[in-house]
Amino acid sequence: MTTSDRSLVGGPRRRQAGSRQVSPRRAELLDRLRDLFLAEGFAHLTLDDLAGRLHCSKSTLYTLAGSKEQLAVRVVGHYFKTATAFVEGRVETVTDVRDRMRVYLDAAAEALRPASREFIEDMAANSATRATYEANAHAAADRVRRYIRDGVREGVFREVHAALVAEMVGRTISGIQSGEIGERTGLSDAEAFAALSQFLLGGLSAEQGDNGRDHSTEEK
Repeated sequence: MTTSDRSLVGGPRRRQAGSRQVSPRRAELLDRLRDLFLAEGFAHLTLDDLAGRLHCSKSTLYTLAGSKEQLAVRVVGHYFKTATAFVEGRVETVTDVRDRMRVYLDAAAEALRPASREFIEDMAANSATRATYEANAHAAADRVRRYIRDGVREGVFREVHAALVAEMVGRTISGIQSGEIGERTGLSDAEAFAALSQFLLGGLSAEQGDNGRDHSTEEK
């Protein structure tokens, strides 16, 4: 499976029907729209606004999508696709499962860093883009669940209920992305992801439990 078939956080994603290769000109336009959306959000921007900001015609925008809402969906999808490629590129060369989890969460935080609060709020408020947004949180839980299972099998993580931990992680990531964690803790998204990584790796380690005891043979 290629990175284009995965979400930002590594979960499988269905290929859109009728997907086709994008010309270099359209690819550049999508990149510029992505950067604009990430910086400012998109709910307040009309097609006329976008055409003016990008110094192109509305007819050029219509080659990407037939309406403002469809364009938002396409640009949001483009953002997650390019972010996926970045995250997967960071993880693919890492072999140790503990390092994979850490690198994965660090890369996800870095990929999300350019997203302004306006972008996150607009994406969550739009039912069409919210579906893509929520799929990534679910995929994050799936990815962490796989890492936990791999770590338990390899003996580097102590046995835990992988589905429960993954659900907790998924909810935490949703809270980070929605801004709730930042509002309550004062942490940036990157800091929150780093703290989550430290919490998971420390809590799952088979070498030390809460009291400094070896838990590698416990909790079977």
